[in-house]
Amino acid sequence: MREEAFTRAIPPGMNRHKYVMYRFRQALVEAESFDLIAMGQPEGSGCYCFANDLLSECMQQLERDYRFVVIDSEAGMEHIARGTIGKPDMLLIVSDPGARALRTITRIREIAVQLGTEREKIQVVINRFHSGTAIGDTGSENPIAFIPDDPAIESADLDAKPVSLIPKDNPARIRVRDLAKKIIEMGKLRKEITVLKK
Repeated sequence: MREEAFTRAIPPGMNRHKYVMYRFRQALVEAESFDLIAMGQPEGSGCYCFANDLLSECMQQLERDYRFVVIDSEAGMEHIARGTIGKPDMLLIVSDPGARALRTITRIREIAVQLGTEREKIQVVINRFHSGTAIGDTGSENPIAFIPDDPAIESADLDAKPVSLIPKDNPARIRVRDLAKKIIEMGKLRKEITVLKK
């Protein structure tokens, strides 16, 4: 979209800003129970400030139209550092249990807090966890979840199959389902607290 906004002829009556907003809405795929928008990789050289500012604005519009918005961003700090995810109600940092990954958790938390995310809204999920593995300092009380290392997930990935096809009694799938329940309960609790404050 960013490339189109600068290289293609924009329809009459539209500026670059309105054109990208329009294309963003066109890219949204509507399905039963949820809608999805898939973001591509940046292409080409040049400044992406315009695109990142518009992405932030597009996400704010989605927040007004949906009860829940889940952003699954790439590994790393870019989206947090650029502020494209805004100030989420919950920031889940998913990490392997390695020492370098745990240092990254600390850095991501620091950046998120500097940009206005409250510490209590930041949670850590340890992925590919082996029982008996010692976990170093994650900078929080306890990770919200430990997802076990699971050959079935690796196999699905290698076969290009969705993890939703993994059996429901699979250990990793059970832990993810438990995590989803926790998040829902935390959301309900926050809503009750907000109502009480009002």
